[in-house]
Amino acid sequence: MASHSLPDSLQEVAKTAVVIGASSGIGEAIARRLAKDGWRLGLAARRLERLGALAADLETHAIIRHMDLAEPEKAALALDDLIDCLGTVDLIVISSGTGHINPDLDWSPDKTTLTVNVLGFAAVAQVAMRHFIRRGAGHLVGISSIMALRGAGRGAAYAASKAFVSTYLDGLRDLARQKHLPITVTEAQPGFVNTAMMKTNRPFWVASPDKAAKQILAAVHRRAKHAYITKRWGIVALRFKLSSRPG
Repeated sequence: MASHSLPDSLQEVAKTAVVIGASSGIGEAIARRLAKDGWRLGLAARRLERLGALAADLETHAIIRHMDLAEPEKAALALDDLIDCLGTVDLIVISSGTGHINPDLDWSPDKTTLTVNVLGFAAVAQVAMRHFIRRGAGHLVGISSIMALRGAGRGAAYAASKAFVSTYLDGLRDLARQKHLPITVTEAQPGFVNTAMMKTNRPFWVASPDKAAKQILAAVHRRAKHAYITKRWGIVALRFKLSSRPG
């Protein structure tokens, strides 16, 4: 498959990226596409053995680190260490996340979802933004979900946690504006992507991780604030926004 090449202007500016959650799914697909374009990579995830196998298979140099967003403080320290090893980072993608179907409202899966998607996400996003503020530029990508737009009875904690991601990214974008710094914050908002977390019986709406990665990186190249992944989910988002809430 041909690589999704970067525009010349971006190739000159951004050559080092960190992908958090690179051991599978969208994060792995993003790492593979960046590697094909010659980026130097820092890869982080909970499953270190899968990261090692990925790094060995890539076409570029990659440094790997264990990182579990279920332990927010340790995850923040791991990202700080990874950035120090790389020297400077131009692009940081936060792709890690979790979610559970939980109609019985058991506390344990909801606690895990909120810890990873809220506390863990915020911990590493703060490290990323502090780095970009120090260097005076950078690009942060956070992956939320179409479910951030509407509560979901069978996955209430997941939808709420992704709404937090959306709003937090808005706040970081506004912080960059207040500081008059050229820091881009992109929110990628996927619908159904064929990953271990995806559970649906509607294959028409399901994208491959590589297609999702291609569209996310296209949004990075445009320095877009937001992108629905895939684009057809913009129609669903509009319907969510115009329709009344359930209940």
